[in-house]
Amino acid sequence: MEHIVPWMNHYGYIILFLSLLLELIALPIPGEPLMGYVGLLVFQGKMNWGLSILVACSGSIIGMTLAYWIGFALGAPFFHKYGHYIHLGPERLEKVSQWFNRYGNKLLVIAYFIPGVRHFTGYFSGINRLPFRTFALYAYTGALIWAGTVISLGKILGPQWEHFHLAIKKYLIIAGIVIAVAIVLYLLYKNNKARLKAITTTILTRIVHTFHSLGRVRFLVATIAAIGVILFIFMISLTEDFLTNEFKQFDEVVNVLVPLVFTSDWAGWMRLFAYAASWPALISVAVLSLGWIIVVKQNRSLEAFFLCFTFFGAKLFEEGLQRIFHHLSLALSHVEHPLYNFPSEHTLMVTVVYGFATFLLIRHLENPIVRMMIGTSFFLIEVLVGISHLYFELKYPSDIIAGYAFGGVWLSVNIVLLEINRLLRTTS
Repeated sequence: MEHIVPWMNHYGYIILFLSLLLELIALPIPGEPLMGYVGLLVFQGKMNWGLSILVACSGSIIGMTLAYWIGFALGAPFFHKYGHYIHLGPERLEKVSQWFNRYGNKLLVIAYFIPGVRHFTGYFSGINRLPFRTFALYAYTGALIWAGTVISLGKILGPQWEHFHLAIKKYLIIAGIVIAVAIVLYLLYKNNKARLKAITTTILTRIVHTFHSLGRVRFLVATIAAIGVILFIFMISLTEDFLTNEFKQFDEVVNVLVPLVFTSDWAGWMRLFAYAASWPALISVAVLSLGWIIVVKQNRSLEAFFLCFTFFGAKLFEEGLQRIFHHLSLALSHVEHPLYNFPSEHTLMVTVVYGFATFLLIRHLENPIVRMMIGTSFFLIEVLVGISHLYFELKYPSDIIAGYAFGGVWLSVNIVLLEINRLLRTTS
């Protein structure tokens, strides 16, 4: 890398293009660190962000395409006989073959993020006569995602790239997979609109039939119960990760990225978002919820009781959890969580209080557009409160996520209990 940097400083885009082209025909060139350095140059204003991604993507595409056609032309016998001279022997090809069997064509997207694999996927695709259109769809999509994410990350992190790029890499792979799946789904939709429309219509018809069979409220409660089960499983997983101290790297990465994405210009907005989790705001939402219960005039006493039980119970639930995890943290010598932070009080209470208010509104309102707007607003408030606490470094990222999970479980349990009691009152 140190030998390429001086050339990079003088010839910029040409060196970037050639380096990635040569790396993807299996020459030992550090393409990924080089793109991170390009991101740093973009951060310093010495290179253009969009043009850098375009050049890097072009070099990657041409290199991968050359590897494909070389593999296609020479075939498997050549590489089995002579491949070991260029690190493409039977063992390496077998390794890539196992990856293809496990992940399918999606490996062409994922492989860019995996050193030792991305260099050989082009050859392997050609050797195995993968149709070129299929190869191009996945490989070119992967090239764009790889170049865009690494250069953009270098631009965001700036001088901190060297310190954090290895820790961030595994999250890049996940992000790359998500983006790749989204792009592939879009392309599939574009090419199969009529068929997908028919399938979607059939599915929606079944959902509407189920909706009318169960009734709107029962359908809503069943959905909340299902979400509660998922959150409970997630909650168990978070607890296990906390007890085994698995959050350190994740917390470090998020704490670096948030202030780089949300600069000091966001301070005013972040204070507003953080206020949504303050006790005056939470109490105001609870009081307004009580007012809504009085206005609606349906099972007032039952809904008022569960509003109070959910609100005050959440506070006791949160304090109990924090004390338990605090003592467990001390017993297991987890110095990363010395205070009563896990799970986050603020995100847990926001999830419960705003979530219960959202449920009451959606349950009693008839207009589907208004219900959708209310539900969307709830999720936005949830996310923005979490980001604001990360912005001001009030909580660990893992604490905030745990607050969402534990709060979601408490909320869903109380909503289900409310509706069970409502049903019992109706039948009696």
